[in-house]
Amino acid sequence: MNRFKVITVAVTLLALLAVPVVNRRIRASLAAPRLRETGVPDRLPWREVHIPAQRGKTLFGWFIPASEAAPALAVVHGWGGNAEMMLPLAGPLHAAGYSVLFFDARSHGCSDGDSFASLPRFAEDLEHAVDWLQGQREVDASRVGVIGHSVGAGAALLLVSRRPDLAAAVSLAAFAHPAGIMRRWLKLKRIPYWPLGAYILHYVQYVIGHRFDDIAPCYTIRSANCPVLLAHGTDDQMVPVSEAQEIYANRRDERVHLLLMPGSHDEYGEIERHIGTVIGFLDAAMRDSSGEPWVLPETGETQ
Repeated sequence: MNRFKVITVAVTLLALLAVPVVNRRIRASLAAPRLRETGVPDRLPWREVHIPAQRGKTLFGWFIPASEAAPALAVVHGWGGNAEMMLPLAGPLHAAGYSVLFFDARSHGCSDGDSFASLPRFAEDLEHAVDWLQGQREVDASRVGVIGHSVGAGAALLLVSRRPDLAAAVSLAAFAHPAGIMRRWLKLKRIPYWPLGAYILHYVQYVIGHRFDDIAPCYTIRSANCPVLLAHGTDDQMVPVSEAQEIYANRRDERVHLLLMPGSHDEYGEIERHIGTVIGFLDAAMRDSSGEPWVLPETGETQ
């Protein structure tokens, strides 16, 4: 064996030995931080619940019932978040007559951990939350909707593209495509796209078992089986407002609405000022039997 062949074999062996190390570092660097709840839904009739999920795991949550056979919403946080972060929505939604379930996705908050978290796994957890809601006596099983933030919003859009029995979906700060947010992460970490960044994107798709194109909100919106409200902050630096506009542009019909408002990605408290619009949308989707299409009010930065 000549010297060139020896060097080639040596480099190949080193590369093969390095792959498991690189893969472990990728998974560790992309793992979601776990923040556990420190409070509870004060001044509301809540109860703690534990919901069976995939792979024998259990989801932690708070159920806030409104009345018997009420419309209901399953609410899921974003990456590294928890149920408590979504509580600003609790009071207004409950006052409007909605039973609400706030829960932690796997590997988040007080829910069980799993081997990894991903948008499809968020969608699996959201589906279990919906199934649980539909089995409660305080809930009208035919009037259940979903609300999600960031990755949770992508999960909500993925779920309503698969299930025909959901009444409505509200997406808060969804990104258009996982590859886009991954490439922004690579840039933030100063990781060049070629060759390492491209490998990371390929490896992540391999681990989660889904192609990014198959779970991207800009594509799943085309298959939404219910009315959808896309709400997005115009000051969002993590997910530019152009991504909400891209999702909206790919809608299949006029049941999809876009609400633009001041606010950043995580500090989306501005939604509280627009909660009347959100509730109006939900009421039209779940309660209005007139058949008249809902129209987004021409106020503020809306479309």
